[in-house]
Amino acid sequence: MSIWQKPVSAEILTRSHLKTAVNHLGIVFTEVGEDTVHGKMPVNPQTHQPFGLLHGGLNVVLAETLGSCGAYYACPPGFHTVGLEVIANHLRGVREGWVHGTAKAFHIGQSTHVWSIEIVDDQGRLSCISRITMLILKDRA
Repeated sequence: MSIWQKPVSAEILTRSHLKTAVNHLGIVFTEVGEDTVHGKMPVNPQTHQPFGLLHGGLNVVLAETLGSCGAYYACPPGFHTVGLEVIANHLRGVREGWVHGTAKAFHIGQSTHVWSIEIVDDQGRLSCISRITMLILKDRA
């Protein structure tokens, strides 16, 4: 059963992130499932740290992007989300290719959401796990 309370698709997410950091970093939304948001980010000199590995902070950008999008589209019309906390554990360095993220809700409440994000490399090896807590707020008139 779908958790989405607003129309959402990879195309909608892509359009909403034009001219943002997400677009600048080459993050691509690849799929929206019944209860998941999927995306990928290139691992190249633009996303490396000085030692030739994917910058850990960019794992967090990918995780927060996917989890935030999930939370926003899973909350009712007339509400929006803001991040409260993001936690990431970097488990494997990645030097090239793409990292692929999947966000899935742990908890969807009236005032908070908690989302889990797993990031893997092109071979499916776990690179980073992250969790984001989002506050749900009523839109201002």
